[in-house]
Amino acid sequence: MSLETKRLILRPWEENDARELYQYASDPNVGPIAGWPPHTSVENSLQIIRKILSSPENFAIVLKKTGLPIGCISLKFCCDLAKKDDEAELGYWVGKSYWGKGVATEAGKEMLRHAFLDLGLNRVWCGYLDGNNRSRRVQEKLGFKHQWTSDNVPLPQMGQTKRGHANLLTKSEWLANQQN
Repeated sequence: MSLETKRLILRPWEENDARELYQYASDPNVGPIAGWPPHTSVENSLQIIRKILSSPENFAIVLKKTGLPIGCISLKFCCDLAKKDDEAELGYWVGKSYWGKGVATEAGKEMLRHAFLDLGLNRVWCGYLDGNNRSRRVQEKLGFKHQWTSDNVPLPQMGQTKRGHANLLTKSEWLANQQN
């Protein structure tokens, strides 16, 4: 299954995306601010596609004009923030050369539509780590509301903890925002 916006296609990851994934995910400015280490090789990116990115509701963010992935967006169920059957956690990242171009916001809007209307969820959580102001801003644009801040959010892939912020958007809030 794929989702579509004006500029983007959100589709499942494919093994032949490994080279493009590595191109963006190897940048030390991308992963660590989201809580994961930079990819170390195309083979490392291929393994991550196979083991992590092939999970349900995990999509490559693909530019329509090139047909190539430039980031990732997903809904995770039964995780740190989303513990109930009717909720999920939204996660995303975009390659640095696409920062500030509205890509994450555009992809996020479509994923929220998908979460609330196609999947019938009632709540979507999203979080960001201290210092990731771009992610904070995307969440604000999408309508998320701050719920709490935690000082010791574990980042197992990084072997450390950081201060994190948890945000929530309910279906009723999302529907109200669609009227505006």
